[in-house]
Amino acid sequence: MTILLLPGLASDGTLWRAQVPALRRHGRVHVSDVHARCTALPEMAATLLAEHDGPLVLVGTSMGGILALEVWQQAPQRVLAMALLGSTARADPPEMIKLRCNAIELIEQGRMDELLRANVPFALHPRHARDPALVADYLAMVQRAGADQLVRQNRAIMARPDRRPQLPLVRCPVLVACGADDLLTPPEQSEEIAHAVPGARLEVLHECGHLLTLEQPERVNALLDQWLTGPVAAACAQTGPGSHRGPPHP
Repeated sequence: MTILLLPGLASDGTLWRAQVPALRRHGRVHVSDVHARCTALPEMAATLLAEHDGPLVLVGTSMGGILALEVWQQAPQRVLAMALLGSTARADPPEMIKLRCNAIELIEQGRMDELLRANVPFALHPRHARDPALVADYLAMVQRAGADQLVRQNRAIMARPDRRPQLPLVRCPVLVACGADDLLTPPEQSEEIAHAVPGARLEVLHECGHLLTLEQPERVNALLDQWLTGPVAAACAQTGPGSHRGPPHP
């Protein structure tokens, strides 16, 4: 089994530092960086599929969950299972596009650090936003990505389509999890994914904002472990050479 961890916007392996060692007992674990190397979501998905053979378990947080849905859209037969953490199937509404455009302007003016610090209360639950070490890790991670990636990935996100009409066609195991206090992708966005995908499991994590894997690492690990040893293992056992999972390209 190949487990691909898909980071969020301007994020890297720091986001998955507690998950990588915990998930290795289930199979090969790889933190993808296609979002850092490609410009648009379709290109990211195509690159990921070209670089990794066989059936894939996609675990994506925020933008990573959006990318997981794009991978499924391109090759549903390759996707063994998906975990979508603090993510959404919606397209950006006009007001969010305006906010992203304003943010891009600030970044291009050299005000990225100011923007990132203002974003902390939106990214983290208030209790975690008071943790200096966690805030420093978050800021350092996005600063490593740099202004160019932050702008490019925001533009990629703004261009995404609404995937909600395709959700009822998903036939692989899907785990949906969100923070109860997520201000960036509120719980109702996770709830609508779980309600639309047949058999999907929904988990809401309390005292948690947008960054589930950093804010509630033990809880996320337990959820992924239960999911991988249950429905994903069963799906893996049913998948043989040449098998096709899911409908043709929607």
